[in-house]
Amino acid sequence: MKNKPLAGIRIIDLTHMLSGPYCGMILADLGADTIKVEPLQGEGTRKLLANDPENSLSGMGAYFLTLNRNKESVCIDLKSAQGLQVFYDLVKEADVVLNNFGAGVPKRLGIDYEHLKAVNPRIITCSITGFGNAGPNYQRPAFDQVAQATGGGMSITGADPSHPVRAGIPIGDLGGGMFAVMGIQSALLERERSGIGQDVDISMLDCQISMLNYMATMYFLSGKDPYPIGNSHFVHVPYNTFKVADGFIVIAVITDNFWQNLKGVVQIPELDKPEFDTQPGRWAAQDFINSQLNQLLATQPAQFWLDKLMAARIPCAPVNKFSQALSDEQVLFRNMVVELKTADGKTTKGPGNPIKFSRTGEESFSAAPALGEHTHSVLTRLLGYSEAQIDALRAAKVIS
Repeated sequence: MKNKPLAGIRIIDLTHMLSGPYCGMILADLGADTIKVEPLQGEGTRKLLANDPENSLSGMGAYFLTLNRNKESVCIDLKSAQGLQVFYDLVKEADVVLNNFGAGVPKRLGIDYEHLKAVNPRIITCSITGFGNAGPNYQRPAFDQVAQATGGGMSITGADPSHPVRAGIPIGDLGGGMFAVMGIQSALLERERSGIGQDVDISMLDCQISMLNYMATMYFLSGKDPYPIGNSHFVHVPYNTFKVADGFIVIAVITDNFWQNLKGVVQIPELDKPEFDTQPGRWAAQDFINSQLNQLLATQPAQFWLDKLMAARIPCAPVNKFSQALSDEQVLFRNMVVELKTADGKTTKGPGNPIKFSRTGEESFSAAPALGEHTHSVLTRLLGYSEAQIDALRAAKVIS
C-alpha cells in the first residue's frame, strides 16, 4: 500500500495536452491509482517534441515525460460500442473520470456525468474546458493564451499598456489543472457524506478571474482598469527588479522599517531624506529612488548585495534562470527536483511534488507509460477479463 494521501482512489484520466494531464499528474503524485485511457493511436501530446533531440528521451517528449508520470496507459477505442462497454466496466471500478475535451464532446461520446452515473452512482466526473459547460459562449475553443487574454491577466502583465504580455509559465492551463484538483478532492470529501458522486465543472476562464483576486475588487471600488507596470508595485517603493553586475535582483520594501534597513545597506546620501521615510513620500519619488538604487547596485554582483540585504532582513531575491532555480539548495532540500525514468531505464529530471505531508509523505515517481503498456494488466487485474476476451477485443481493434 502506498503511503500517500490518495492511495485507494482510482482515477480514469482521459486528458491530453496540459491542463488535464497536469491535474492527473498531481493526483497521481498524491497516490491516486491513475489509469490513462488513450485512443489506439495515443493522445496527441505523446508526439509533441517526441523526435526533438534536445527535448525528448526514449521517444517521449518533455510534455509527456513530465505530465504522465505515475500513470498507467490503457488503449481503448471509445467510438466503438465494444470499446465504450470496456470503458463503462472501468468506470464501475473507479472513483473519478477526468477529461479536458472540448465542451459537449463527453456527452457526444456517452462519457459525461449523466451517462456515467447510471453505470456507477458514486462516480465523480471532472471536465476542464476553456469556458465551462454552459453559458452564452461556452463552446468557444480555448488554449492557455486564450484564457490568459480573456481573463484580464495579460492586460496587467508587461512593461506598458501598449505591449501586453502573457505569463512566462502557462498559467491558464496550469490554473485550470490546479483548480480541478481542488474540485475533485472536495467532491471526494462530500461523497463521504452523501454516498453519491457529482460533476465538477472547471472553466479556465473562471480560474483566471478568480486569480485576479484583490485587483478585481480594486477595479470595482475605483472603476479604473489597472495597467501593466513592469516589475514595480502600485503601492510599495522600492519594490522592483534591479540590475546588478552579473544579472538582476529583486528588492521588496513593503514597510518603513525595511526602508530604514535598506538605507543602512546602500549608504546613498541622496536617499536619506525625511520625506522618503514614509510610503507616500517614496511613492512620489519612485523614479528617483529606483534610479539612485540602480546606479549603485550595478557596481557589484548579485551575491554581494544579497548577502548584505539578507543580513539586514530586507526581502530580496536573485532573478534566477532555470539552471539556477533548479539547483537552488532549498529547492533540492525540498525534493523539488526528482528523477524521471523511462521504461528502458533512461533517466532525466523534472519538478517534484510541492505538497508535503508529515505522515503520508512518501514521494515516488514511476515512468510515463508506453502506449497501451498496461491494457492487458488492467483488464485482467481490475476487470477480470479472460485471455479469450482480450484476444477478441484486440482482434476487433477495440483495444491495443
